[in-house]
Amino acid sequence: MKLKLQLVRNGKVVSEIPLSPTDWPRHQLENEFNAFEQHFRRFSKIFSALSNETRLRMMRRLVEEESGTMSFADFMRDLDLNPKTVWENSRKLRDGGFLRKTSRGKYSCSDIGETTFLMMSLALSRLLESLEEVERL
Repeated sequence: MKLKLQLVRNGKVVSEIPLSPTDWPRHQLENEFNAFEQHFRRFSKIFSALSNETRLRMMRRLVEEESGTMSFADFMRDLDLNPKTVWENSRKLRDGGFLRKTSRGKYSCSDIGETTFLMMSLALSRLLESLEEVERL
């Protein structure tokens, strides 16, 4: 299978990743896996932050918000959450690098958090759908 994932900025390929181990030179694949292991804690925080439906709903709501900022009370009201749930989940999202506290009780996405959320939710979903389609062919 000769599938590749490309990251393109302004029409220029920034990164290209083969999606089959046989398409990688052996030493390069080992180097990539070693690099992945070095970043394991970071990835673990990202996956942990997004492994909960409430946190996914909070991030979605924040990304959809025109002002890019929501208050603690907004999360409670818009998502029908209790204060403890908002506090615990906002902390987990901050720990994962997705949220930043902008002022007392106000939150916004971190720059990398918003991009990571879109990549992990929308792009990953589309990628999996595409891979399943290729598998059926």
